[in-house]
Amino acid sequence: MTARADISDHTTVLHAPFAEWFASRGWAPRPHQLDLLARARAGRSVLLIAPTGAGKTLAGFLPTLVSLHDRPRDAPVGGRGPHTLYISPLKALAVDIARNLEQPVAEMGLPVRIETRTGDTPVHKRQRQKLKPPDILLTTPEQTALLVSATD
Repeated sequence: MTARADISDHTTVLHAPFAEWFASRGWAPRPHQLDLLARARAGRSVLLIAPTGAGKTLAGFLPTLVSLHDRPRDAPVGGRGPHTLYISPLKALAVDIARNLEQPVAEMGLPVRIETRTGDTPVHKRQRQKLKPPDILLTTPEQTALLVSATD
């Protein structure tokens, strides 16, 4: 990424729940997090490479969380389909990322449903996910194939 977002201007880039969440933790958004958000808003594709602990998960999902925050207040949580589908090569990684997203979502008070779908997901939950999908679904390639090939 060549363009850099101005960190000092993050309160104008981020809505209040996001800016307040960063501030409550004594953090400021990192340049790559703001860059990724700006590029997503511009409809650009991004490849993010950063070391462990650099905030990649939040950077990657920040555009989704901002978009879900911006949806009309009367829009249902969940909806016609997942807003964001994350396909992980490893079940444990999908579960770990879901856990890492759930905390900031809860702390910001965002009305966002996050769920995983793996080989261990009970049948009743899989059925519900087809009928009323979460906003963010984290899954594996095998489960994605089963989900898109289901006829009911």
